[in-house]
Amino acid sequence: MATISNDIGLAKAFLVRGELVAIPTETVYGLAGNALDEQAVLSIFEVKNRPSFDPLIIHTDSLEKVHQYVSEIPEAALALAQRFWPGPLTLLLPKKSIVPDLVTSGLDRVAVRIPQHGLLLDLLKELDFPLAAPSANPFGYISPTTAAHVNAQLGSRIPYILDGGASRVGIESTIVGFEDGQATVYRLGGLAVDEIEKVIGAVNVTAHSSSNPAAPGMLKSHYAPRKPLFLGNRESFTPGHGECGYLLFDQYLNDRDTKYQRLLSPSGNMHEAAHNLFACLRELDALDIATIYAEKVPVAGLGAAINDRLQRAAAPQHDQAKN
Repeated sequence: MATISNDIGLAKAFLVRGELVAIPTETVYGLAGNALDEQAVLSIFEVKNRPSFDPLIIHTDSLEKVHQYVSEIPEAALALAQRFWPGPLTLLLPKKSIVPDLVTSGLDRVAVRIPQHGLLLDLLKELDFPLAAPSANPFGYISPTTAAHVNAQLGSRIPYILDGGASRVGIESTIVGFEDGQATVYRLGGLAVDEIEKVIGAVNVTAHSSSNPAAPGMLKSHYAPRKPLFLGNRESFTPGHGECGYLLFDQYLNDRDTKYQRLLSPSGNMHEAAHNLFACLRELDALDIATIYAEKVPVAGLGAAINDRLQRAAAPQHDQAKN
């Protein structure tokens, strides 16, 4: 299995040699490689079994470095960067030729962000290249939020995991691009849309795609447990006798065994719910059950992003396989 520690010097050594390292971020753990090294980027796709048409996000530590990789930052994008970076915001911007087409799946825009994680920022400051880093999990499965999650899934395929503790946010970054000057949210995530609109005004929110995504994380079927997951309201869940698991927002089902239930936030806090989402899904997936039922959460704040992940976790897996 992989070596796990918080030694950024060791992480840097692997990355400089073109090897892959799992890294902590405030959103989820990423599988990182030198974004300017095509062989390292290709390794990311191979280790994750990720389709090459699904582009990657690159990570760096300063707005000055971002300018090295993008040809333009629109005024609205700059306003968002200055307000929310470091943080769970990814901007989709016109790329410079220094960024390999493999990173962007041949598209002319690159997804870039500055993460809000002290240990990772210290590592990025030591590097003279950005890190391409999708979530550190087999493609389509539940995203990892701890070093242990990564080790359980990819530990035999990578040499090192940089352990930065549990991810604080717990769901992926929000992705924003610009079409003819209009801001568009391509992926709901750890930064709520209403927070973005406070800075730049109204934005469009585009639906996810089942093929040829314009930005990372847009595939219809994604973030899924191994067991079938069905999304509905709690009134529709039929009583089970241990063969079903339940992912609930803030209240248990009174007529079911609580050991087969997981609450996202007993206090009804949406940030806590986002933080717990993937960990709770993993716990249910590990139980001796056949099916997982999940209820939607209220849409306020990060609720829309949580429901987005649940909808894609519940999507038929053949939608993914056809691409």
